[in-house]
Amino acid sequence: MYVVRSVGVISVAKIMGCTYAALALIFVPFVLIAGLMGALGALANSGSHNNPIAAFGAIGVILIAILIPIFYGVMGFILGLIGALIYNLIAKWVGGFEIELQQAAPVPASAAAAR
Repeated sequence: MYVVRSVGVISVAKIMGCTYAALALIFVPFVLIAGLMGALGALANSGSHNNPIAAFGAIGVILIAILIPIFYGVMGFILGLIGALIYNLIAKWVGGFEIELQQAAPVPASAAAAR
């Protein structure tokens, strides 16, 4: 049994930032579709197809879709940093995660050559 007594704070922060940004990318198409449909609906209901307010709505939706992954990535980095610091502090008092590692079986030379 091995115990993880501490983690690399910056390493965890980078992984969390990238993970949160990647997860945010999943939601961006839905935000774009819903927002652009709303903006186009406002443009259609205005009676005049020369409504600059509706155009600003569409631009705003696109800007938000660009900023969502950046914001989530930054927040993931900050929360990962704080979480790693708290883990390291608590792991000093009560110990860390206990994990059991098993060494992988060696790959036979014939199977490695086939790759």
